[in-house]
Amino acid sequence: MLGAVSFALLGSSAALAQDDAAFRAYLEGLRPQARAMGIRDATLDGVFSTLTPNPRVIQLDQNQPGGGAYSPIPNFEPYRRQHVDAARISRGRAAYAANRARLARIEAETGVPEEIMVAIYGHETNYGSYTGDFDLIRSLATLAWEGRRRSLFEPELLATLKMLDNGVPRSRLVGSWAGATGYPQFLPSVYLRLAKDGDGDGRADIWTSEADALASIANYFVNAGWRRGQPWGIAVSVPAGFNRAAVAARTAPARCPRVFNRHSRWLTMAEWRRLGIVPAAGGWPGDSMLATLLEPDGPGKTAYLLTGNYRVILDYNCSNFYALSVGLLADAVRQ
Repeated sequence: MLGAVSFALLGSSAALAQDDAAFRAYLEGLRPQARAMGIRDATLDGVFSTLTPNPRVIQLDQNQPGGGAYSPIPNFEPYRRQHVDAARISRGRAAYAANRARLARIEAETGVPEEIMVAIYGHETNYGSYTGDFDLIRSLATLAWEGRRRSLFEPELLATLKMLDNGVPRSRLVGSWAGATGYPQFLPSVYLRLAKDGDGDGRADIWTSEADALASIANYFVNAGWRRGQPWGIAVSVPAGFNRAAVAARTAPARCPRVFNRHSRWLTMAEWRRLGIVPAAGGWPGDSMLATLLEPDGPGKTAYLLTGNYRVILDYNCSNFYALSVGLLADAVRQ
């Protein structure tokens, strides 16, 4: 891509001028799409003139780790110790206690457990302590123009421009280099679809209002198919000599193969019990509830039976380590 090549020539004024011209031409080419979304030309005029490419975000994007669907995956336990640690649990319990009234109301309305909302908040931004400081519009404009993943970043750039046109202050439009923003780290397109006003002031302020952020997280989960009253999963022990081939998944995953290739096929809790699986603590959920088996640290270590609600957590971030940590943090916060 022109941008990627030219950034390697930062010492060349001609290359910089060429990049700047190409960048501005790209932005101007977005006007028809922006107008079709109802974004005013005055908004575009006001922001396009302020933008320059940011080579740092291209570097960060190109340095993202790869990994094929069957490439080696490290054990979960070191990640768990880092992300479900005493400090995060303690802060989670404090956030849980401070927001009990609104959490209880949101759970009653949506069916999403209070502790799940808190755990997402804790994992995404450590309860609002760090939400990112990249200029979203500049970052997304750079990544869309550079072109390597334009199909991902261009719609998010347009969504951010729509947020600005809707009255979200430019000062709020900061976040991660890849466009996630606010306490829940929503992408701009997700904000437009699912952000909620949780405190009744008429705005969905996911940057400073915990009420809005928690209500928005719950709305995301409802939209992704959360089932009221169903746990995300349970920790279990797998008996020695267990026949894993007999429960292997029979179909290839349509998305996130690196994640879903590690799961067994779906069986009911009653079927898992008959196969000798034993809960690590507590009892069994309902016999007819479906679950898959995941052994994130390999045979002989703690395993998990995971329900459809676990898949909802994966919809938020398609990583087994992330989803397991959210579930475990939620359980620890609720205790």
